[in-house]
Amino acid sequence: MGTKKMIWLGLFLTLCSVGTGLSQTSEKLTLADIYKNGKFQQKGFGPVRWMKDNKGYSTLERNTAIGGNDIVKYDAKTGKRSLLVSAADLVPPQKDKPLVVKDYTWSDDNSKLLIFTNTRKVWRYHTRGDYWVLDLKTKKLGQLGKTLPEASLMFAKFSPDGSRVGFVSHLNIYVEDVESHEMKQLTYDGGGNIINGTFDWVYEEELSCRDGFRWSPDGEHIAYWQSDTEGVGTFYMINNIDSIYSRPIPMPYPKVGTTLSAVKVGVIPSNGGKTKWFDIPGDPRNNYLARMDFIPNSNELMIQQLNRPQNTNKVYIANIENLKLTNILTEKDEAFLDIHEDIRWLEGEKYFTWSSERDGWLHLYKVSRDGKEIEPITKGEFDVVKINCIDTRGGYVYYIASPDNYTQRYLYRSRIDGKGEAERITPVSDSGQSDYLISGNAKWAVQTFQNSLTPPRYSLVSLPRHKQVRILEDNKELKQKYDALGLRPKEFVKVDIGDDVLDAYMIKPVDFDPSKKYPLLFYVYGEPAGATVQDNWNGGSLWDQYMAQQGYVVMSVDNRGTKTPRGREWRKSIYGQIGILASEDQSKAAKKILADYPFLDPERVGIWGWSGGGQMTLNCMFRYPEIYKSGLALAFVSDQRLYDATYQERYMGLLPDNGQGYYNGSPINFAQNLEGNLMIIHGTADDNVHYQSFEMLVDRLIEKDKIFDMMTYPMRSHSIRERKNTSYHLRRTMENFWLEKLPAGGK
Repeated sequence: MGTKKMIWLGLFLTLCSVGTGLSQTSEKLTLADIYKNGKFQQKGFGPVRWMKDNKGYSTLERNTAIGGNDIVKYDAKTGKRSLLVSAADLVPPQKDKPLVVKDYTWSDDNSKLLIFTNTRKVWRYHTRGDYWVLDLKTKKLGQLGKTLPEASLMFAKFSPDGSRVGFVSHLNIYVEDVESHEMKQLTYDGGGNIINGTFDWVYEEELSCRDGFRWSPDGEHIAYWQSDTEGVGTFYMINNIDSIYSRPIPMPYPKVGTTLSAVKVGVIPSNGGKTKWFDIPGDPRNNYLARMDFIPNSNELMIQQLNRPQNTNKVYIANIENLKLTNILTEKDEAFLDIHEDIRWLEGEKYFTWSSERDGWLHLYKVSRDGKEIEPITKGEFDVVKINCIDTRGGYVYYIASPDNYTQRYLYRSRIDGKGEAERITPVSDSGQSDYLISGNAKWAVQTFQNSLTPPRYSLVSLPRHKQVRILEDNKELKQKYDALGLRPKEFVKVDIGDDVLDAYMIKPVDFDPSKKYPLLFYVYGEPAGATVQDNWNGGSLWDQYMAQQGYVVMSVDNRGTKTPRGREWRKSIYGQIGILASEDQSKAAKKILADYPFLDPERVGIWGWSGGGQMTLNCMFRYPEIYKSGLALAFVSDQRLYDATYQERYMGLLPDNGQGYYNGSPINFAQNLEGNLMIIHGTADDNVHYQSFEMLVDRLIEKDKIFDMMTYPMRSHSIRERKNTSYHLRRTMENFWLEKLPAGGK
């Protein structure tokens, strides 16, 4: 992307929730309005691209005359609007409608536009489709890969000089000249077990690796990942509903302790030729090549190699001419390491930035190219959540942090030379969570502000004084609709369990009467991949508010080990005991909450969760039946050995080293302790947590003579939302379970 910045600022409409105020004439929140009628859809803004001169940004706007979108530019200072690309320019030859722009990219000189359209989903995201190039001077619009199958191109990107575009199609890499449209295939062995330029399921899901090739800075070479899935176990999902005979759907999926894909990095001339492969030390099936990119203005790559337990990250400098590898940095942790996207090159590529928890907090460091000098940039007892911009000319790094409130997020800056204290940029008035798309010169930013009472508000601000220049989108209509519901806002509270003080939120019924006792419904996640107690505009709160409206007190607690900026000790405490520590913390929190709030009924306590939260629900129900009377688990892992190796081994260690931990953390091994009401729900096409996990638990519960409720959604994935009426039906099913098994209302 060169010096331009990009972000998706809510291109898709999402469901969001929460209301404020208490009114005797409030409108009623209904499941149909939430999950069928789209009444509470949110407006986004963008996608935004800062232009190369940093004086303005481009974005999409609807063309009401002919349909489609115009691409327009706004001057940051004056707000002046100028048309860069009309939707009329995006009408293909012999067609009468413009392309639907899913995403777009400018060439480095802003003279050409790369358009992504007609997209298809690959696992989680729309990464496959058609690409077109528009020359802004000649208005010539041409399709790339025209002779290849429709919607088969992935990760197209301009060469540094903008004359060519590289892309992946059917697991091979191609380069096409944007003027002549001469296309050259670079790799030929893709297909079957071989994947070029993209990744297998587990790399995408657990290492966030999707785009698997890089242009060299001079455009002469392309470096790429190649994966060989031979030997990886094949899991079969079964489609029983789209034909009269069942159809197996195979997918290579490495479960705990099984064979991983062999992954390597090679370099090939961009005009075609033979690939040269780096001989990176270590068994390629027991290490991950988690990151790779060119160092600017060089013929060298930086490659990060994680070992299988993911507690050692070796950083190599790799020369593409002689294939020499130099291990410049090795990061280790007694528990596990996360991969961060915070590498920026400084001072003529003599130094780079690096994130590390080496002092107990996640901070940014300045590291010399040979790895011998490591100096802190940010300092203090707080975590750097995200790097937003490194302003080398001004001498500052801008980042998100929240030293005083783990549920919130604010913009800070620190000097790159490490001197001085961190400076908060977000004003105190913006209490909640903010994120920023900052121009390359750090003079301007698009701020996205939200909290539990405020839907996302997009504003243009000037930096570093954070002066608001103009509102871009405030979701005013959505806010008015929510206020009209008269719902009670989330209350953020602390829960002292003795071992630590946990963050929690509580939502009370609209007609709450403190003299009565109400059922308590916990929503849980509890794993290292996320957190639930956040002061943001969270789509899940719609369901929470609906259940509170029915007469439940709804709560959620973040146990130790969840993904919150509370330091290394907090996050790594869960290592080796997924499902064990979290359920213990949750049970202690439940006891403390019941003791502290007399309006809660200890005989009506329920818990529910999805994915890792489904597993946590089962662990709480089976381990602490004296607390939890009813539970609802969706898309859960019943036996941790069934889940993918990369995620589970990162947080639990290798199976031979922690077999007892795997056993104790798997709820299926304690199913015999079920005493309360349990409902389990799963989609049969769940490629993430397989339906196998559901069936194995069903089998165990039957064996132990336990009565329970169950619902299967055929050919629905981990999100259980595909096909007609699914989301609405699912929520009605959940509601019926709670109303029957955990009677609502104050008594």
